[in-house]
Amino acid sequence: MADSGRHPNPKLKVLVFAASLRAESLNHKLATLAARIAEENGATVDLASMRDFDVPSYDGDLEAAQGIPAGAQGLRRRLTDNDAFIISSPEYNGSIPGQLKNALDWASRPFPENVLRYKPCAVIGASTGLFGAVWAQAEVRKALKASGAHVLESELPVGLAESAFTEDGRLADDELTARLHDLLADLVREVESPVEEAA
Repeated sequence: MADSGRHPNPKLKVLVFAASLRAESLNHKLATLAARIAEENGATVDLASMRDFDVPSYDGDLEAAQGIPAGAQGLRRRLTDNDAFIISSPEYNGSIPGQLKNALDWASRPFPENVLRYKPCAVIGASTGLFGAVWAQAEVRKALKASGAHVLESELPVGLAESAFTEDGRLADDELTARLHDLLADLVREVESPVEEAA
C-alpha cells in the first residue's frame, strides 16, 4: 500500500459517526474502521452513534419556543469539542437518511454562525450495491457545504459492502484501504491549514 507521507496529527481530535441507526450496520463498520486507523496514527477519536443525536424534524416554531433539542445540543457540543468530523452515510432511496438530515439541519442553527461553519469534514459511505452510496455522499456534502462546513471532495464509496470487510474489521481491498488512509491524511492537512473567513 502506498504511503502518502502524511499521518493523523497526535493533537487532532476527530468525531466519527455512521448515519445509520442500526448498531451493526455496514456504515457503522466503516466508521469504526476510520476511527481505528485515526487512533492507530495517534489521533484522539470520538466514535459516536447516530442514536446519540436523536432529534425531531427541524421546526422553526419549535426552535423559537423551546430552543435547540437536547440531541442536537449534544451533536453541537461534540462538533465544537473536535477539530474535524467524518460521517459514514448509507443511501436510502438514492439520497440521505432522514435522521442525518434532521441532525444537520439543527446543527446548522443559528445560521450562518453555527458549529459547522469552517469545520473540516469528510463523508464516506458503504452500500450493498455496486456504487457505495455515492449519491448519498454527494447529498451529505451538499448539505454540509450549504451550512458552511469545509468539506473534502474526496469520496470513499465501498460497494458490495457485505463482503468488503475482513473478519477483523479491515477493508479487504488494498486500494480502498489506501484511499481511506489518504482521506484521513487530507483531513489532517485541512485542520492544520484552516480556512480563513474572507475579509
